Amino acid sequence: MKRIDKIYAYLVEKTENKTIDDFIQMEGITASEIAEDLGILRNNVSAELTKLLRQHKIIKIKGRPVHFLVRNRIEELLQCELPEDKQEYESIDEVLSYGKKKTVPREENIEEEPSPFDDLIGSKTSLRIQVEQAKAAILYPPHGLHTLIVGQTGVGKSLFANMMFNYAKQAAPFMKSAPFIVFNCADYSNNPQLLLSHVFGHTKGAFTGADSDKKGLVEKADGGILFLDEIHRLPPEGQEMIFYFMDTGTYSRLGETERKHTANVLIIGATTEDPESSLLKTFIRRIPILIRMPSFEERPSKDKIEIMKFLLATEANRVQKPIKIDAEAMKALIGNTSYGNIGQLKSNIQLVCANGFLHCLNEDLITIDFKNLPSEIKNGFFYLSRKSQEMQELSKLLGSDLTIYPEGENKALFEEDPYEPDFNLYNIIGDKVSFMMDQDVSDEDINRFLKLDIDIHLNKFYSKFSSNALTREKILKIVSEDILFFTEEVQDIVEKNLRQKVSERFLLAFSLHLTSFLKRVKSKQKASYTNIENVIYDRPKEYQVAMDICKMIEERFNTHVPIKEAMYLTILLTSLLEEPQAEHVAVLVAAHGSSTASSMVSVVKSLLGEGNVDSIDMPLDLSPKYILDEMKKRVKEIDMGKGVLLLVDMGSLTGFGDVITEETGIPTKTIDMVTTALVIEAIRKATIMEMDLEDIYESLKDFRGYGHYTAVKTVNDASSKPPAILTICSTGEGTAEKLKQMIEQILQNISRTDVNVIPLPINEIDDRKEMLIEEYEILLAVGIANPKIQVPFIPLESLFMADGEERIVTLIQNQQLLPSNPRSPVMVKEMSEESLNEFLTYLNPKKIIRSIMNFVEHLEKIEGKTFNNTTKINLNVHIGCALERAVLHDSLVYDTDVCEEKIIKKEAYKEAAAIFQKSFRITLADDELYYLVDMVENAIEKQSTYTS
Repeated sequence: MKRIDKIYAYLVEKTENKTIDDFIQMEGITASEIAEDLGILRNNVSAELTKLLRQHKIIKIKGRPVHFLVRNRIEELLQCELPEDKQEYESIDEVLSYGKKKTVPREENIEEEPSPFDDLIGSKTSLRIQVEQAKAAILYPPHGLHTLIVGQTGVGKSLFANMMFNYAKQAAPFMKSAPFIVFNCADYSNNPQLLLSHVFGHTKGAFTGADSDKKGLVEKADGGILFLDEIHRLPPEGQEMIFYFMDTGTYSRLGETERKHTANVLIIGATTEDPESSLLKTFIRRIPILIRMPSFEERPSKDKIEIMKFLLATEANRVQKPIKIDAEAMKALIGNTSYGNIGQLKSNIQLVCANGFLHCLNEDLITIDFKNLPSEIKNGFFYLSRKSQEMQELSKLLGSDLTIYPEGENKALFEEDPYEPDFNLYNIIGDKVSFMMDQDVSDEDINRFLKLDIDIHLNKFYSKFSSNALTREKILKIVSEDILFFTEEVQDIVEKNLRQKVSERFLLAFSLHLTSFLKRVKSKQKASYTNIENVIYDRPKEYQVAMDICKMIEERFNTHVPIKEAMYLTILLTSLLEEPQAEHVAVLVAAHGSSTASSMVSVVKSLLGEGNVDSIDMPLDLSPKYILDEMKKRVKEIDMGKGVLLLVDMGSLTGFGDVITEETGIPTKTIDMVTTALVIEAIRKATIMEMDLEDIYESLKDFRGYGHYTAVKTVNDASSKPPAILTICSTGEGTAEKLKQMIEQILQNISRTDVNVIPLPINEIDDRKEMLIEEYEILLAVGIANPKIQVPFIPLESLFMADGEERIVTLIQNQQLLPSNPRSPVMVKEMSEESLNEFLTYLNPKKIIRSIMNFVEHLEKIEGKTFNNTTKINLNVHIGCALERAVLHDSLVYDTDVCEEKIIKKEAYKEAAAIFQKSFRITLADDELYYLVDMVENAIEKQSTYTS
């Protein structure tokens, strides 16, 4: 039989005896399925399918992937003939629509034009209502309706807004050549004036640095759409400005007194917050269309699989290799997306594909197996196994393995996807492997190094979306725009020539220094430079860069720069080079209530500034298991290598420290009865005193507020040295004098004229700091560099923030003496019971928990290992769910091949599981036991990793 006949016979066989409902469910047969089942290369299958299309034997259903059906079989079912000249259809629904007409449509009938929304997975199912809302918003006369898109992070709000714009260009006559302007409101959330300038524009001279008229975003978006992302970050003033424009269509630029400009703009907003609580009611009333995007968890199983296939196809196209993934791995990926939504799924798929590529460098196929997944992603499978109905649906839709083939270029759903990496990770891996193999690096070392490299590349890419506290706009409030532009050029030269990053203080510190220097030159003031020639020999590279910068200053600002200035610039550059981040103990605050912990941390940050501290609120309706998982995640994120201090209030939280340490390998200590004062002391000891975890714990475990130390402080006050504040600057003049005057004014306002303010040039820090410490009680330091003398340090740029003065006042007024048991182990039984209460419907956790724990003890004997508390809790919950599945005759199906060793292990587990038959007349199926063997093997491997 010829190959083409073999393929056609296969199609006939697969579609025989199928009903219309079957075709709606299956949509058709893909080239990949034919290639895999018949053992024919996919390229050859595609070629033969093209021939069959030309012969009018089959029809093609567009989509991702493309599906094929036998023409005469469909015509028999529909009892009508399909158009002879039409071989391709947009969807199975379009094919079936001919059956409703019973006749071939006339040629003059116009087909409905495909919509950009058709590319959206779920546009006809889970997103159908949202798509209809969006179309109505765009087409509503005369110029559409303003719209608000609401949904969690990662659900696709930006993508949906782009789809609305694409649909507008296609369907709305007034939008054919319309602009689409995107604006992130978070960038200007605390500066209404700059927001006004950015959105509506400004006139020349409206403010310092406004050298010319500037168009605003509204003017640029005239006749089109303005997309306001993170609209909840707009302050009330910003919302009022926007809704006034929505009402009247008129606006004025900053610097103008009359509203003489008009624009016709359709506004689409997006938010992750509840509009009722985060936006003004007057603002909400002006937005008639509210579109709520479902989370990934809320999407049907079919959508989840299609989204996963699309993301896998993207990676297959990027690497130009087929990707084969087993069913368990797919379920794990889907189950591991309980937070982060599609964005999290995308990140996980990139990670597992990159790891798969690393293991299959010399093969034509990338294989992703459940057993090789990272343990965090594997947990998604066990999480999903508790949802028996969804697990059944996924098993039915997925089958066994899935192979995704590359099909050319990836289709971009919108032009600039900020979450799409601008590098090809697979090329990076391939290049580095080739290099290391040439250097005779072992395969084991290559794998270990590249796994770390994959994480670094992906983390570095996604971290770029975090906001920077010190933006250009804030600096422009202090220095002129030409100075800032010049400083940015200097920054590039410094980083390039010294091959080292500068700190975030560079832009502000250098531009202030340059402003001061130019002002001194203009007023013909002479600087009294001290003897600092030694920097030429101590820092030759920095000095050479400083000389180059001096030449640039001379050329740009047409002024002479003395050689001593180059020496001071050398010192300034040295202080502003980014130092390795000091390792401090991290602090995590966790407390019951919807905002208890976060409120405490917010207060502490306002007093002491940003520190390595995070918070977790525990509403009473959240399960301890969820909170434990969240705490483990946060501990991993904030740990800097010296451990994490857990400050908690009560209950199960007090025992989580042991579990977290066992699970993550990160040292923790727990102190209960947390208060704001306790958090302040913990941060001060961790970041200012740089104490280690054990010392902080010992000094604070009995701390119950500042009142206990009043008497001691009085005694010490009698012999205290005169208080002082250090102001660190580059030369001791200019900026330093202004800084001194500013601090003295703050002290005068709070009646603390007894505090001395001592300017200290950078180059004198090492020589003078010991003497100053002997002579004064140093309260804090402010300036361009941290003198590192065990006192609070406020960077210069923080002083110019809205709360800069308040932070100084608080630190001065709250100078307190720093006051001076491992928690009991977690109650495994109690936590397991609480978790099972959440997951079980028919079985009583209180009655089965003891038997489950006895069974786990038997497993420890079989394995010859002692499980840690985390493993015990996970096993208890999994086994409880397995018992309920057995009662419902809904046990998991184990599709993976089993070796002799695993069969023997399963039999041993089966013997131990007889306890359930004896106590409850429940028998665990072999498949459930195989999964249990895998889970235990996984847990033991993980424990070994952390203890090795």
